[in-house]
Amino acid sequence: MKRLIFLVAFQVFTVALLAQDYKPGLPGMAPSKWITFRNTHAPGRVYGVPGSSRRYTLEENYIKAWIPVMRKSHFAMAVAPYYRSEQFEIKGTGAYDGEQMSTWNLRSIGLDMKSLICFDSSTWMINAANVSKSANVTGGSLSSVPFTYTLSSIFMKRRSPDTEMGLGIMVNKSNNFLILPVVVYNHNFSSRFGIEMMLPHKLAWRYNMSPSDLLYVKAEANTRSYFLPQLTGDTQDAFRRIDVDMGVAYNKSFTSFFGAEIFAGYRKNLSTRLPGSMLAVQSSGCFMTFELYIRPPQGFRLNKRK
Repeated sequence: MKRLIFLVAFQVFTVALLAQDYKPGLPGMAPSKWITFRNTHAPGRVYGVPGSSRRYTLEENYIKAWIPVMRKSHFAMAVAPYYRSEQFEIKGTGAYDGEQMSTWNLRSIGLDMKSLICFDSSTWMINAANVSKSANVTGGSLSSVPFTYTLSSIFMKRRSPDTEMGLGIMVNKSNNFLILPVVVYNHNFSSRFGIEMMLPHKLAWRYNMSPSDLLYVKAEANTRSYFLPQLTGDTQDAFRRIDVDMGVAYNKSFTSFFGAEIFAGYRKNLSTRLPGSMLAVQSSGCFMTFELYIRPPQGFRLNKRK
């Protein structure tokens, strides 16, 4: 509870630091997303148990909705509840393995919070926080597992109409405590080509095919962690993985309120932790993500672009 109070206080404190209109982002970048629906398949990743021919892959579904809290000339704040589910799917046939991975119900609920403060027409601060609970809810519930949280703060500067740079810090607490630097660099080489970088999370090259059609070649890091207290009796035991998704994404805005994106390529696993005798038979492989999104009404958008 103390951690949750701290996270809320961290966001509310920034209300006193009002500045001017927040106008981050460069012309041509992907539009803001208000409500997101996403489905991911990764058939190239295969899990199993030694001595059994039964194999499993994972399917992920995700939904998230941003809710505006405050929108002033100097300051904007929003929160976004989200829900993620992952389910093991049996791949092919095989003998019963005793682990019943297909019965796992991996669930995650959380809240993202973001505050945006502008000090002048080219300088601003982005503060973000995430609080979540993730676990296998088969035979249990999320209430029995601890909170995990992430805090970040980035100072951004627009160096020119085509260049933005930023530097910040990110703090994460799940099973371990982690502190990482954050480096942001966005640059448009022309009206059609640009680069978007936010390390250690994302590196992307962008091609603007038209005002409503974007093509990306990008790499994105993602982490998943689910507590599994029912399987081992250890409340800190978890199924955890760190991946980098590398591929091509196509973003299409059908109207000023609705769009879609498809992202496909190769998912490279950097680390996997599984309980008991379970193992990643093939930890890396192909993946595909399909996303539908609704853009926020003009009055609710946190990042208006010229």
